Amino acid sequence: MKHLYLILIVALVAVSCGSDKKNSVENVIEKENLEAIRAKRSDLVGEQQAINEKIKLLDEKIKTLDTVKHVPLITTFKAKAEVFVHVLELQGNVTTKNLLTITPEFNGILTRVFVKEGQKVNKGQVLAKIDDGGLSQQLAQLKIQSELAKTTYERQKRLWEQNIGSEIQFLQSKSAYESQQESVNQLYQEISKTTVSAPFSGTIDDIITEQGSVVGAGQTPLMRIVNLENMYIETEVPERYVSDVVKGKSVSVNIPVLGKVIETEIRQAGDFINPANRTFKVEVEIPNKDKAIKPNLSARLKINDYTNENAILISQSVVSENAEGDQYVYVVTDKNSEGIGTAKRVIIETGKTQGDIIEVLKGLESGSEIIKEGARSVRNGQSVQVLDIEESN
Repeated sequence: MKHLYLILIVALVAVSCGSDKKNSVENVIEKENLEAIRAKRSDLVGEQQAINEKIKLLDEKIKTLDTVKHVPLITTFKAKAEVFVHVLELQGNVTTKNLLTITPEFNGILTRVFVKEGQKVNKGQVLAKIDDGGLSQQLAQLKIQSELAKTTYERQKRLWEQNIGSEIQFLQSKSAYESQQESVNQLYQEISKTTVSAPFSGTIDDIITEQGSVVGAGQTPLMRIVNLENMYIETEVPERYVSDVVKGKSVSVNIPVLGKVIETEIRQAGDFINPANRTFKVEVEIPNKDKAIKPNLSARLKINDYTNENAILISQSVVSENAEGDQYVYVVTDKNSEGIGTAKRVIIETGKTQGDIIEVLKGLESGSEIIKEGARSVRNGQSVQVLDIEESN
C-alpha cells in the first residue's frame, strides 16, 4: 500500500511538471499564438500583483516586530566656549651681542698673550701686547722736549706778567709747549693701541693667533671672547604678522638639543620690512643662568599672536564645504530619550586654525551637539542615532 502511494505521488508530480512545461513562457512564445501570449502575460501580471500585496503585508509586519531602527549611527561632541591661544611657529638661532672676535689696532709682532682659552676676564683687562716698534723711545724723547718747552713757557709767562720781554716771545713759548704736549698725547694714544684689552667681561673662547706672529691692524683675528649672560634669539617674521607680533608678546622657546622649553617674551620687534623676503626681525630674550645655552643653537619658537577668551573650537575633520564655498557642520536636534534625533546642516564662519583645531566665529553656540563620527555620511533632515557623546572635540 505504501509503495502504491509513492507511485501515485511521483505520477502527479510528473503530470504537473509536464503541464507547467507546456504552459511555460518559452513554450507559449514558440507557438507564436498572439492570444495565448496575451493570456500568459495577463496571468503573470495577476501573479505579480498578488506577490506585491503579500510583500507589503510582510513589510508591515516586520515594522511592527522589528524594534531596531535602520538609521545612521553617529557620535557627537558638545561645543563649549574656551580660551583659544593661537601661536605662530618659527625657527630661530641663539645669538648674543657680547660675542666678538678681537682684532688689533696696531701693526706689529704679537709679543705677549696673557690669557688662555676658557679663562674668564673682566672688562678692560689686558689680554695681549704688541711690539710698539720703538714708539716708547720716541715718547721718552718727546717727554724731555715737552718738559723743556714747559719750563720755557713758564718763565716767559712770569716775565710777561712782570711786563718784561715781548708778547711774541710769550706766545711762541706757549705754542711750542702746547705743540709738544699734543705730540706726547698722540704718541700715548698710538702706544695704547699696542695693548689689547677686553671690551667686556666674558670668557676667552678661542686663541686664534699665537704669540710671536705678525699681526695687521683690523685684519688679523687674535682671539674670540663671549659672554653668555645676555643671550637672545633672532628670527624673521612674515610681514602679515606685523600688527600681531609686537614687543611684550609671550613666546615659548624650545631648544631641542638641550631638551629645554623656556617661557619668555619678545623684547624687540623690528620696524623695517626686508624687501627681499618681506619679513621683519624679532628678538626674543633668553635667560641663561646655568650658561648651558650657546650661540648659534637652533630653536623653535611659538609666538602668541592671537588670543580669544571665549572661542568655540572644533576639529577641522568635521567641517565640510559646499559648492558655493560655504563651510558647514551637522548638529543633532530634537533628540529623544533613545538618542534618536535629526541631523541639521549649519553654515559656519571660521577663524584661525591651530593644528587640527579651527575657531568658529559664527554659526555655533556653546552647547550645540555636533556630529563627529559619521558626519560625512548623513544628510540634512535625516534621522540619526547617537551612540556616544564625547567630552571634547
